Amino acid sequence: MVNSVPRLVIAAPSSGSGKTTVATGLMAALSARGFAVSPHKVGPDYIDPGYHALATGRTGRNLDAYLCGPELVAPLFAHGARGCDIAVVEGVMGLYDGAAGEGELASTAQVAKLLRAPVVLVVDASSQSRSVAALVHGFVSWDPEVRVGGVILNKVASDRHEGLLRESLDSVGVPVLGVLRRAAQVETPARHLGLVPVAERRGAAVDAVAAMAAQVAAGCDLEGLVALARSAGPLAGAAWDAGEALVSSPPPPLPSPTPGSARAGGPPSSPGALPPDPRSALDGPRPRTPDGLVDAGRTTRVAVAGGSAFTFSYAEHAELLTAAGAEVVTFDPLRDEELPEGTAGLVIGGGFPEVYASELSANEALRKAARDLALSGAPVAAECAGLLYLCRELDGLPMCGVLDASARMSDRLTLGYRDAVALSDSVLAAAGTRMRGHEFHRTLVEPGAGDEPAWGTRVPERRVEGFVQRGVHASYLHTHWASEPGVARRFVERCRTS
Repeated sequence: MVNSVPRLVIAAPSSGSGKTTVATGLMAALSARGFAVSPHKVGPDYIDPGYHALATGRTGRNLDAYLCGPELVAPLFAHGARGCDIAVVEGVMGLYDGAAGEGELASTAQVAKLLRAPVVLVVDASSQSRSVAALVHGFVSWDPEVRVGGVILNKVASDRHEGLLRESLDSVGVPVLGVLRRAAQVETPARHLGLVPVAERRGAAVDAVAAMAAQVAAGCDLEGLVALARSAGPLAGAAWDAGEALVSSPPPPLPSPTPGSARAGGPPSSPGALPPDPRSALDGPRPRTPDGLVDAGRTTRVAVAGGSAFTFSYAEHAELLTAAGAEVVTFDPLRDEELPEGTAGLVIGGGFPEVYASELSANEALRKAARDLALSGAPVAAECAGLLYLCRELDGLPMCGVLDASARMSDRLTLGYRDAVALSDSVLAAAGTRMRGHEFHRTLVEPGAGDEPAWGTRVPERRVEGFVQRGVHASYLHTHWASEPGVARRFVERCRTS
């Protein structure tokens, strides 16, 4: 199958150049002209895709070559772009910046090459004139396989400034496809982990996206950008499909939920359930396991936390859970006092519980419902914000008390990709399973790991992290289940048998 959807990658020399403004504004401007726009974001970021979704009316999707592997970038892109007229991909950091110490891996440049997509370079021109030509020339010539098809000049001060910039760029041979003046109304508020998510801003976010669209429509050559998108090369191969991914990636065998098993909170039920030293698996190969299909004729209800406090989730997770036979139901821990009726499993992703700690703590009924479900042995998967919510307390305020741990805000930013191995059998993975993940937080959990840790990592340091107890898997690590679809099927299967 050949995918020929027109597409552009919006990149920049560095963070803070205006990628999000241009990408989101372009998405919204094209949508307003009747295009069905497919929005994408390079890297693991959860917040920008929320603005993309607001701009296009479609789910924002991530393309991360580290979390999912380079081989899944094009299939995941094609999955998101089904039925669309054009796709806009917002880059991450600078064009050639990727995973630390891994060369071009996970960079915008790598994704552009994998998608055979032309790049539009957004340059902050606020403090330069003729030097912009040297900057653009360097980015154009650095990697001949990356096709920079145009430049958008951002934060231009005046007509005279624009003239100087255009004159200097004539010698580079890259067309100027837009000029944006300084405009405070398109700025969006930020805090300790970046932009404030759309779910927390509501009307203000709508106004911000409209302002971005107006600025891009007024300052950019939309016809030129669409023409450039149509010059993208064809992509061979089938689009990613959750159902097909489950068939081709079976889950590890389920641990037996018998008294004394890891699920019941005690030691493994058999000597072979865990490696003699599970930390030695950090250097071992990824295990191969037999198939274990879920009976699609039975439906199991999985509750997924949402609302303003829990906004971080990859769309493919819910799609995989659904394909595995689950009915996915969203609930809001800030407002709902009960879990959805018939909940058999709970997924609590990332977000900002530290911002809403008072409100979460005040919802005592929901905290108790989550605790009771976890203590019953039902499957609970918690990432980052979910980990904090399951702790005994967060910044001194009572939380669910599922984990005998305390969480608090910290001045230290923990950020980066992780190569991890499961150290304990859990509802998500068998001990020894290798996965890649991402950490992004300014909080601290003490202790950082339970008696049965969730993960062991090697980079940036060797450490153990997270908690596995009964049916709970709680960790700071954000993972993308498209890289290991068997995780979703294992989770749903445990929901059926718990």
